Amino acid sequence: MAYLKRGDFSTYNAPRPGRPKIVTTPEIIDQIHELILEDHRISTKSIAEQLDISRERVGSIIHEDLDMRKISAKWIPNCLKVDQRRQRCQLSEQLLDFFCRDPNDFLSRLVTMDETWLYHYDPETKQQSMEWRHSGSPSYQKFRVRKSGGKVLASIF
Repeated sequence: MAYLKRGDFSTYNAPRPGRPKIVTTPEIIDQIHELILEDHRISTKSIAEQLDISRERVGSIIHEDLDMRKISAKWIPNCLKVDQRRQRCQLSEQLLDFFCRDPNDFLSRLVTMDETWLYHYDPETKQQSMEWRHSGSPSYQKFRVRKSGGKVLASIF
């Protein structure tokens, strides 16, 4: 309230007295950046333990000084080959042509079916797949893992 009475209506955080940020040095910033480049999935806790600094300071350096965020991969169900993508486009165009000719007949005759293998394993979670990336870098992609043991074929109509 004293600030407002003096006529100071600024919303900017002014520097305050307290402990100086002696940990945030160019050397520490470089060490953190090297650790992240070695392992993009490294945790702030692990970095803090290795460099003997607080997790909060590590997080501040990563976010503010290195401008990095931890993002997860964009999950893609299948890695399709060029000819498989082309075939899907051709089939979609054929279905669209059938629909344009007679929409009522199309819907009464259309039966769709899909088959997929259901595997008996736990895939990597979204949290486990997160990596440190610079804010401007694109998200990376990961494909569904195909394991050989324990699977069931599911047919859906």
